[in-house]
Amino acid sequence: MRIAIFDYKIIASNPTGNCHLTLLRSLAQEHEFTVFSVRFENPDPAAITWVRVPSPTRPLALLFVVFHLLAPLAYLWHKFRTGKKFDLVQSVESDLCFGGLVYSHFSHRTYLRHHRPTRHGLRGTLRWIDNWLHACAERFRYSAAKLIVTPSTGLAEELERDFKLSPGRMHVIANPIPVTRMERPVDFDHEHFRCRYGFAPSDFVLVFSALGHFDRKGLPLILESLTAPSQLQTKLMVVGGEPDLIAQYRQRTDVLVLGSRVCFVGMQADVRPFLWGGDAFVLPSAYESFSLVIYEAAAAGLPILAPPLNGIRDLLRDGENGFLVARNTSSITSALDRVTTLSKKQRQTMGENARGATASYSEERFVCAWRSLYGNWKGSFVSQE
Repeated sequence: MRIAIFDYKIIASNPTGNCHLTLLRSLAQEHEFTVFSVRFENPDPAAITWVRVPSPTRPLALLFVVFHLLAPLAYLWHKFRTGKKFDLVQSVESDLCFGGLVYSHFSHRTYLRHHRPTRHGLRGTLRWIDNWLHACAERFRYSAAKLIVTPSTGLAEELERDFKLSPGRMHVIANPIPVTRMERPVDFDHEHFRCRYGFAPSDFVLVFSALGHFDRKGLPLILESLTAPSQLQTKLMVVGGEPDLIAQYRQRTDVLVLGSRVCFVGMQADVRPFLWGGDAFVLPSAYESFSLVIYEAAAAGLPILAPPLNGIRDLLRDGENGFLVARNTSSITSALDRVTTLSKKQRQTMGENARGATASYSEERFVCAWRSLYGNWKGSFVSQE
């Protein structure tokens, strides 16, 4: 089957892009893929055709507009030049104005309706504009799609409710978790790694990880919780964030007199050592559709502190493999009190339970689900896009 995939960045560091990479790497010999994207880490250049869509990647609102304009032109030019017809056009959320299959990892309309993202400063304003543009396009995009794939049942239910979609148009494929790859190796030098970043062996080290959107992911709430008298011995390692965002949050930590207790390590090509070096993972996010990083932290053997959001509530069992939190400082502080007072053995058991809960989210299961979907596509929908 000839399949066209449209996605801004199909790269390992992008959550949705990494899902596309996994299916492309595994199914490139079974289908003829053509990728239309701004950036693409092609896993099989001999089998997969890449059509580059020239667009700036920042700000996201500009990327949304430019991609909407240039991606269809690149598609039409490619079809004209090669004479190819595609059996399926697959896109991400409302990033494209056409195509039979939408791979949705976020509901911007739901997020804006139920949450109040900050619009402070230029960064906050541009982020809000990007969410607003997506929300405006979602209603038309989802209504026209033949099938919508989501990574969690919770997100599928949101889309059904907010866009009045029939359950028959929804299909859930959980994101792939490299469970074996996330396991901490026996020769990992835990103390040496922590020492490199200024943590003592006796410190309790929380890990927070996000590519960006620190406000939505709850970092300000974590910083406030660390000022509680009961948490003065707790340290925080922040993984991710562009330099300007990190600089902004360094100022916050200075205001809260947390400077020496918070370590910003920036973007990392491999987040695993930073998970292995921590004692628990915290992400009091406002909105998630699956939260890949939560599953990766659990697979790395860390107790999880997070709200019962989409995807997370399928994994987290309060008191068994982590602690459920509400999105407020008092709840986060209470959860921190609970996890920091556990013995080392109790935390290890909780981390082992977290790892065990990720066992059914393997890459093999993810690939098999997409193989089945593609296999059934021609029999269920119009064959030509």
